[in-house]
Amino acid sequence: MENTSLLIKYLNELNIEHDERMIGRFVEFHQLLTEWNSFMNLTAITEWDDVVLKHFADSLSIVKAGDKVTDLSFFDKDKRSGIKVLDVGTGAGFPGIPLKIAFPEFDITLLDSLKKRVGFLDEVINKLELKDINAVHGRAETYAHDPSYRQAFDFVVSRAVANLTVLSELCLPYVKVGGYFVSYKSEKADEEIVSAAKAIELLGGRFIDDIVFELPGSDMRRDLVVIYKEKETPKKYPRKEGTPAKSPLCSV
Repeated sequence: MENTSLLIKYLNELNIEHDERMIGRFVEFHQLLTEWNSFMNLTAITEWDDVVLKHFADSLSIVKAGDKVTDLSFFDKDKRSGIKVLDVGTGAGFPGIPLKIAFPEFDITLLDSLKKRVGFLDEVINKLELKDINAVHGRAETYAHDPSYRQAFDFVVSRAVANLTVLSELCLPYVKVGGYFVSYKSEKADEEIVSAAKAIELLGGRFIDDIVFELPGSDMRRDLVVIYKEKETPKKYPRKEGTPAKSPLCSV
């Protein structure tokens, strides 16, 4: 049985209220993650303490953006209900599943291009009895042109490993005007922010802040790049599948 004291410690440090059911869901999520990881590649991080720090605490660190950006108040208990969140390139469910466990009031969509991973996410959603969350198989470039997804989310998150210019083209079209895109970065984001500035503006966004911190009890730096959506994204974006990565905006 996992030692949950470390998880509780991190939740307390992030000022996230918790109860036994929430802790139990994190434990069960870890168990499913390790079980499925034995026959498909979900993550290289499987040990409980590592998962708690590098996946759970890292995913939930977005509350730091809510603390620092006044308008990003979605984490206030009385404002969470019905907030629509999209996790682009969710992979094994990060940060989307931890966000749903910690903030059950959110309405969360998990988007991933690999069908097998979506099968895993469906199993997690079912076993943990999570409501108002669904996993979708498809490319970000495609779903962004679907009227039911385009500019339909209060905030969009992504821990996907891609350049900020590319992520902005994939994610900002989903954000409603007045909403936010938050990109999780595991290394210094300064240069990416500068190089992505023109693309962000073209896509209807405005850079707000780069929130820099270290994961609890470690020297691992993390950045949360916060982008505000101030006007609609031109209809032609994102471009067709693969193009954003091959020919990043404002660099062609």
